[in-house]
Amino acid sequence: MKVGFCGLGVMGSPMARHLASKSHDVVVYNRNTEKAKQWVDKNGGKFALTPREVGEQCDVVMVCVGNDDDVRSVVFGAPSAKSLSASSKSVENGLLAGLKPGTVLVDHTTASATLARELSAACSAKNVGFIDAPVSGGQAGAENGALTVMCGCDDQKVFDRVRPVFDAYAKACQRMGDAGAGQLTKMVNQICIAGVVSGLAEALNFAMRAGLDADQVVEVISKGAAQSWQMENRSKTMVRDQFDFGFAVEWMRKDLGICFDEAKNNGADLTMTKLVDALYARVIEMGGS
Repeated sequence: MKVGFCGLGVMGSPMARHLASKSHDVVVYNRNTEKAKQWVDKNGGKFALTPREVGEQCDVVMVCVGNDDDVRSVVFGAPSAKSLSASSKSVENGLLAGLKPGTVLVDHTTASATLARELSAACSAKNVGFIDAPVSGGQAGAENGALTVMCGCDDQKVFDRVRPVFDAYAKACQRMGDAGAGQLTKMVNQICIAGVVSGLAEALNFAMRAGLDADQVVEVISKGAAQSWQMENRSKTMVRDQFDFGFAVEWMRKDLGICFDEAKNNGADLTMTKLVDALYARVIEMGGS
């Protein structure tokens, strides 16, 4: 299968690499063309100069960029400098302009459910399938091909057709419902992570200030109800004041902002999450990243 990948950041680059290693014919795009060239030199495949060129060549195209605006820029086309005048039109360099009927667009970006539904409608108008498919597992999960993929798709047959492609970099993948359901599930994921990470860091700090051996504390409480993925994978570095987990604090705040916006629509009470977000804001103010 010919697979396109737009966005070669800390997540996208290894994900695309896994696709190439599974014998997919990969075409990549990155805003920094030199980065795309370097990726091809190392992993094979081809690079394109615009998202549209990727769409024109591929059966399935993945997008993994920063936020809603970045996704829109890739999918619908970024306007050129000339298009800033009122009489000019945006250049048709967007991914959607190149996708053929029967192809599928997959958005791996952590973005809003509103955007997912917008993209689904735009794709449907061109007889193009769409899946919102945010991932969990961080940079390590991407590097090791062990991500969890949460999907929203209006058509089960479209999901079933693309599902085997995800196996290149995913240990788990599930359709959660129609378009937007993947993003909503990722919001649940981020709310959980934000609270658990903050609680774990606070608990370990308490242990050390109380004069306890933090490693021993983790060893014993991890056998009980306090055990979590975060404790198993993050506690040892936290005890040693190492908090670089391959996911920037500002990106977590971006994700939580999406959660807060959605909560305004569904009435969910995110009081605790807002407190955690305030803590992350303080971390950034103190120079944390």
